[in-house]
Amino acid sequence: MTFRRTRLITALMLATACAAPSWAQQEAAGQRTELHPQKQRITDEALYADHSRYQATQDRIQALNDGGRPVRDYHLSKAQCWLDVSFHEYSRNDRSDFPQAALDESVKLIDGMERGVTPMPTDTPLVNDAKYLRADLWQRLKLIHGTPGFECAQQKVACGEVELVHAGNEFNQQQWRHSKPYIQMAEDLTNQAEALARQCVPPAPQNMTLTANVLFDFDRDSRKHMREESVRGADEALRRIAEEKLRIVNVQLVGHADRLKGPNDQYNQGLSERRAQTAREYLISKGIAADNIHYEWRGDREQVQACDGMRGEKLRECLLPNRRVEVKFQVERAAPPRP
Repeated sequence: MTFRRTRLITALMLATACAAPSWAQQEAAGQRTELHPQKQRITDEALYADHSRYQATQDRIQALNDGGRPVRDYHLSKAQCWLDVSFHEYSRNDRSDFPQAALDESVKLIDGMERGVTPMPTDTPLVNDAKYLRADLWQRLKLIHGTPGFECAQQKVACGEVELVHAGNEFNQQQWRHSKPYIQMAEDLTNQAEALARQCVPPAPQNMTLTANVLFDFDRDSRKHMREESVRGADEALRRIAEEKLRIVNVQLVGHADRLKGPNDQYNQGLSERRAQTAREYLISKGIAADNIHYEWRGDREQVQACDGMRGEKLRECLLPNRRVEVKFQVERAAPPRP
């Protein structure tokens, strides 16, 4: 579980701690933890009341941990992360139903843990009609469930799933540019979860694939127009390969362009090819043997984000995930030496 926002919650709640017991008593009685509607959040009284509700919910999570439920437990982590994103958006004056809906998910999990419900649910609803973004990250997190490594990775898995919903909610409100920081958080949590899952069990001979997407500015294909936040994803994969002493079998690159057409029908085909070549040159500069890198290009045939109804600069920025080179590192882990 990440407590990056919990410190903020705790600091803001200190001023309202005296009001918390009454809300805690209501929650213990099974009543809904309900925030004031956004239009009513204009008085100190309303803000203090809502803060006390958040504090009471935080106290219930702490009580579960005090009672022996580990911090890294999947459901405790998920309850905390739902609470974190709820308060984060509440403090940013989110006018939608998201703060309440996320808080409701936290409370549902807390209720189940307090009552000893088994099995606890593992689904992650797209609250407030959040957009379903990054199917690849959802799939990677799903694959960790039920594996031996889930024991070590469950905290990161839980928060990665919540951050994907958070990102989808922000996309609905202000499109991809605003959801990007939360997508980055989900990417980081997914990468961390996979690393923890692998390290959780004794290494065995196996092949695996590490993935990254390198993104490009509109109508550009050079190294200086690769988006740095996406380049860090490829660098992170290379760092993990080095740290875990994995052997690179080969690297597969697939170049893509967005759906905006160039001067002729073949323009996007050539643009996607040049992007794949640029990514290849970058990996060679990082020490990967050229004959281990294979690339292809697919023009604008495989779009991952439509951005319907948008125009101009907003459209070009929204289409950024389509201007990508998919990077797949096929790696091999050596078998442990015999005793």
